[in-house]
Amino acid sequence: MKDALIQEFSRLAASPERDLASPALVIARLECPLLDPAPYLAQLDAMGAAARERLLASGCLQDARKSESAVDVLNAYLFEEEGFTGNRDRYEDPSNSFLNEVLDRRTGIPITLALVYMEVARRAGIHVEGINFPGHFLMRYPPHRNEGSTTTDLILDPFHRGARLTEHDCRRLFERHVGESAPFDNELLAPATKPQMLTRILLNLKRIYVRLHSFPQARSVTELLLAVDPPALTELRDRGLLAYHMNDFSAALRDLQQYLHFTSGAAVDEESRSDHEQLWEHVKTLRRRVASLN
Repeated sequence: MKDALIQEFSRLAASPERDLASPALVIARLECPLLDPAPYLAQLDAMGAAARERLLASGCLQDARKSESAVDVLNAYLFEEEGFTGNRDRYEDPSNSFLNEVLDRRTGIPITLALVYMEVARRAGIHVEGINFPGHFLMRYPPHRNEGSTTTDLILDPFHRGARLTEHDCRRLFERHVGESAPFDNELLAPATKPQMLTRILLNLKRIYVRLHSFPQARSVTELLLAVDPPALTELRDRGLLAYHMNDFSAALRDLQQYLHFTSGAAVDEESRSDHEQLWEHVKTLRRRVASLN
């Protein structure tokens, strides 16, 4: 991974601008290093302009009483006219996490379809928020409220053509992904920050690459995860373990030693204690191997 790419991603991820497309296209360069983001940003601009024309024609932007109808207009444009859809057949395809591929193929997973929806809406003059919901990324459209209005926010499912969800639907979705015994809290529907959305895309990618034993790609993803959140100790640990699988013993030793150093004083449960003991065994082995190479 080139330092310049990591620095560019870190800068874009930390920017206060609402732009999600630019850092997402940096993520896509993991798979396509020579990717030119300009055509894809221009495509989003054009889609935003087209969506705005439809919103203006429907009166949604001019009349606050029609604000909820904006969702219907955006859904019709993105899912019917433009043909975006959830990729049910190849959900675990890494391409679903790359914005350029999602725009080219018009299919993706909840988080990347939400990103397209939010970026088009933003360019059209509508603010749609992401919701970092467990197991299935969602969106919220906060309508313009008049004083005394009882209108509630709309929870939207980007994977299912922008379907509106009730709180009951959200509870059922939560139970399906997390289990019936886990408590449901309305904080689960809090707005997602830009770093949270980028982190979620990267965590999805890392999981898929590890499952495919694509360790070099998975290690590159951990580099970007650490760029979003430098104190993320689990990513430091995972980067070390991935280096170990790749026989990059010096890098593995460095990361695992740092991880154990930073977590040595933390209160741990029995499972974490077992993991620490196993990591110490890895470190001992790595020290011997690195010493033998010097």
